[in-house]
Order: sequence, then C-alpha cells, then structure tokens
Amino acid sequence: MNDIWEALKAIGTDFVQHTGLAIVRTVAFLVLGLIVIKIVRVIARSAALKSRKLDRSASTFVISVVTVILYVLLIILLVSSLGFSTAGIIAAFSAVALAIALALKDSLASLANGVIIIFTKPFKKGDYISIGGMDGLVQDIRLFNTKILTYSNEEIIVPNSEVLGSKLVNYSTMPLRRVVIDLPVPYGVNVREVKAFLLEATAAYKYTVTTPAPSVVLADYGEHTLKFSVRAWGPTANYWDLYFDLREILLETLTAHGIEKPFNRLEVKLREDWEDADREQETQKGGEA
Repeated sequence: MNDIWEALKAIGTDFVQHTGLAIVRTVAFLVLGLIVIKIVRVIARSAALKSRKLDRSASTFVISVVTVILYVLLIILLVSSLGFSTAGIIAAFSAVALAIALALKDSLASLANGVIIIFTKPFKKGDYISIGGMDGLVQDIRLFNTKILTYSNEEIIVPNSEVLGSKLVNYSTMPLRRVVIDLPVPYGVNVREVKAFLLEATAAYKYTVTTPAPSVVLADYGEHTLKFSVRAWGPTANYWDLYFDLREILLETLTAHGIEKPFNRLEVKLREDWEDADREQETQKGGEA
C-alpha cells in the first residue's frame, strides 16, 4: 500500500512540477497573448485609419495581416510552452500552406493583385474607369475582386487578376478632361467666320474652362465637306454635360448662321435624247441580224 501511495505521490509531484506547471504557464500565455493581440489590433487600426497614405481597404488589409501573424505566433508559443517540438508544427503549417497555394493558385493570384491594387492605387472608390472595355464607377475594391457599377446600373465583378492584366483607363485621375467634337460644314463658307462663332459659342458654355483655352481648327478636307474640330476643356465631373450640351449648342449655332448640316447627295442626270439613242441601238441590232 505504501508503494502505491509513494507511486501516486511521485506522479502527482511530477505532474505539478512539470505537466501542471506547463499547463498553467500555457494558460497564462494564452490569456496574456489574447490581451496583447487585442491591444496591438487597436493600435494598428488607429494608426492605419489615421494614415493618409492608406485608404480604408488598405487599412483593413494591414489589420487582417497583423492579426493573422499574431495568432500564428501565439499558437507556436503555446505549443512550445506545452513541451512539444515547434519544428513539426512549422513543417505541418508549411505543408498545408503549400497544398492550399497549389489548389488556389488563381485565387492567390487575384489576392496578390488585390494587394498591389490597394497599395499602388491605380484607382479608388468612386473613380470612373474602363477595364478591358467595361466602363463603370468603382463601387468597392476587395482583396480578390473589384466591383464596378455601369451607368445602366449593372454590377460587374472583375477578378483582380484580370484588372492588372487588362488595359486600364482611369478617367477620374486628372481634374480636367478634353472634349473633341467634329463638325462637317459644306464647302463655300468663310472659314474664319465659322471658326470665330463656333469658338465664341464654345467659350460661353458654363463648364468650359479658360485654361487650357478652347480652340476650333479646320481638321480635314472631305470629298463633300470641310471638317471643323472643336476642342474644349472642362471639369472631369462635368465631362458628359460638356460633351452632349456642346454638341447641341454647336448645331444650333451653325443653324443660326444659316449653315445646314450637309448630307450626302446623289445627282442623277437624264439625257434628253435617250429615246432616240435606244431606237438607234435597236436599228443597228436589226441591221446586223
């Protein structure tokens, strides 16, 4: 009986000195680690949101990455505290990460491109862009895809791997955009007068800026018409107003000055002696017969 008691006592002593102490130490590390992670997340969120170099998407991504790294480090610390070898855990993590990378290579490519988009900022939320021929307003920039909304209220989800792999045009980057409107005018007009009243009408429009100044040039000589090109600059936010309103204003200006929009015409001339010519041909055919 004494031997059994001594064995139990030895087991209890060993548990308290080794295993029990490891468990208590691990629990303490767990509680302390969770507190530290919470404090670091608060500090990182505050610093990221206050940073002018990072937008909301970038801030969220930074906070997520920091949180994941801290949790991984905490898990490794807890495993080490329990007395297990961390080399096996790291090897297991590496194997799992490799398998996930191979299975989700396309998604990871979109993720990598999403990180690039968030930090390089080729466009931001609210910009009017064109990606691979699709135009729309940027609604949201996510890690795996970008959501744009067309003017027809159609939502388009574009994978980030296609965003950076396609031709990208950002129409909202610069504060001013130029409108170019070509006008066909019939031959015979006074070129200087046409340029003068077209320029006056263009400059008088409310969204036309004075710097850079608008201009009107004789762009080309057509077969039947002269082509005048009207060029005006305006705020990017009012580009479409400038474009469509100027088209209407310039047409009204031409009409007011007695210049009508030319149309393609086909002139057909009839010979007065066509009946005599037909009879002569029939007579010649009869003689030959």
